[in-house]
Amino acid sequence: MNKKEIQKSRMWQYFVEATASIIEEEGIEKVTIRKVGDRAGYNSATIYNYFSELSHLLFFASMRFLKPYTDEVTLNIKKGNNPIEKWLISWECFCKHSYHNPTIFHAIFIADLGDQPDKFLEHYYSIYPNDLINMPEYLKPILFERNISKRGRDFLELAVKEGMIAEENADGLNELTLLIWKGMFTNILNRRTNYTPDEAVAKTMKYISEVVLNQKYLNLKNGKA
Repeated sequence: MNKKEIQKSRMWQYFVEATASIIEEEGIEKVTIRKVGDRAGYNSATIYNYFSELSHLLFFASMRFLKPYTDEVTLNIKKGNNPIEKWLISWECFCKHSYHNPTIFHAIFIADLGDQPDKFLEHYYSIYPNDLINMPEYLKPILFERNISKRGRDFLELAVKEGMIAEENADGLNELTLLIWKGMFTNILNRRTNYTPDEAVAKTMKYISEVVLNQKYLNLKNGKA
């Protein structure tokens, strides 16, 4: 990078870190462009030179809190003996962290970010490459994917290649498990459930496991799982 690009990158990080500090101290719902400007020592107009809208800034700042999730899924997924087990482990990690930090996960995976949101994760990790340390290469393309449906489908593709799931069943299985998570996540985000985060994880994984182990989807007859 030339000097101008380095300076732009530093300013970008400065605003992201200022936003992350507000999130940590006050909560994501308290973040405003004015507060970020005051914290960083710049006016609002300067911030808009680097971020098109507040949701983009919130996305990148929220990513600063995602590493505990990526670290845990990277560690735990090694315990899986096949793609289905690894997929279930990844779901459990995702449920655990999304239910404990619903506003953060909403900002990253659910919020409307406008055009080309898929490039945001790639841009983030280009600025913070240390967040990828110890992550297996096969996981990186999946974790770079913001679209939750595509993330799940990419995992299932590994199971399809090993003959554990028929190609024609993968989309249905992916959609059903995603709907289970979305239902619980929405209730937690909107505070419409009395479940604790851990209880919600247990409930969600019970339903997901029941769906996954259904003979309609999983090829148990051939002893693949």
